[in-house]
Amino acid sequence: MPLVRYRKVVILGYRSVGKTSLAHQFINEEFLDCYDPTVESTYNKMLMLGKDEFHLQLVDTAGQDEYTILPHSFIIGIHGYVLVYSVTSLKSFQVVKSLHSKLYESRGKTRMPVVLVGNKADLSLESRQVKTDEGRKLADSWGAVFLESSAKENQMTQGIFTRIIEEIDRVDNSYGEQRSCILM
Repeated sequence: MPLVRYRKVVILGYRSVGKTSLAHQFINEEFLDCYDPTVESTYNKMLMLGKDEFHLQLVDTAGQDEYTILPHSFIIGIHGYVLVYSVTSLKSFQVVKSLHSKLYESRGKTRMPVVLVGNKADLSLESRQVKTDEGRKLADSWGAVFLESSAKENQMTQGIFTRIIEEIDRVDNSYGEQRSCILM
């Protein structure tokens, strides 16, 4: 029987970008057309990745903006982050940049497992305000994974949370790698 590994992941982003819809689609495999704005919700799910079993705890947060002060509960004891913006909102894309900077500063400028998600990719091209390449470039600059998704159409919802678990292991295991800097 495999050892169950615990992973706690926070989902952050501007209001109405689909954070709750992504979490709900992943956990319950259904899309909710309407619900009350999220204050903070926690979801739990067991999943197998290869031969390993994971207990994934998702913290679905209320929408943040560029002025949000991140509480310690979003920093301490957190293994990884899913940062979500809507491809139909340039403002949400700007907010996600600000959130990443705040996390980076709060965590002591250490590498952190991040999946950047451009949600609502199912909506028409005319309504798109953030191009796929812009999201990819931003994620690359952070050393993060980039995915576009649609919670409504269940596109990549499983992939987002699978990838954050993989990123957590990748970042955690990379601390022992050889570096080019030598102290004398």
